[in-house]
Amino acid sequence: MMKIQQIRNATLIVELAGYRILVDPMLAAKGALPPLRVLSGLRRNPLVALPDDVEQALQTVTHCLITHCQKGHFDHLDRAGKRWLRERRIPVICTPHDAAYLHARGLNVHSLPESHGTPSPFLGGSIRTVPCVHGQGVVGRFMEHGVGYLIEVPGEPSLYLAGDTVLTDVVRNFVSTHQPDVCVIPAGGARFDIGGEIIMGLEEAVAFTRISSGIVIANHLEALSHCPVRRSGLAAAAVHAGVAGRLRIPADGEVLEFAALSR
Repeated sequence: MMKIQQIRNATLIVELAGYRILVDPMLAAKGALPPLRVLSGLRRNPLVALPDDVEQALQTVTHCLITHCQKGHFDHLDRAGKRWLRERRIPVICTPHDAAYLHARGLNVHSLPESHGTPSPFLGGSIRTVPCVHGQGVVGRFMEHGVGYLIEVPGEPSLYLAGDTVLTDVVRNFVSTHQPDVCVIPAGGARFDIGGEIIMGLEEAVAFTRISSGIVIANHLEALSHCPVRRSGLAAAAVHAGVAGRLRIPADGEVLEFAALSR
């Protein structure tokens, strides 16, 4: 039984094959981090506190997975997250691009191979990276684009963690080809004061769910000041598009369960 607990924004805990994987930890207190937009108000981040039971949930974490973390992306690894990982010596899996950066901050780094799409051994199964495009045009030139991950472990549902990306042809083709059993996508429609969306928003989240034949989990919702998509709005759009049966929109702290597969 694979379990996915939505913590806040991109931060979640995946439990599979006896392991518990913390993804992109942003563990700061509410309002401890800078604003991300000016024209819509200088709201400090995160907008919401961590769930009440997060300390208990973190106690049994065995690994950490980072999709991207440089160029000020505190919403995927903040100081509190680094400190927590460093103090507990949790193995941190990342790309070669991020390995030196994380090692310099005292983390227990385990770097994956350089090439995209090639499976590497991971927790009794395999993991491979999928390129992200974290915004296009002028804004995209200043972003840290990072990766998504496909995790495949025998007896467990296949899991695609999309990372921070808009819906590119690469993502479309990857999902169409591999059809993961469960996908986690960013759906908050994040954008700065200038430029377009830097992750999927309402329309692209619905379009992604149409492409996928599995269950899609939407996160990056209602936790950061530059993510305008609301859970209620996304739920209504999913109903209108006829994909509500496969699109999950968990509350912070909620645990979703997915039965093991005989593969």
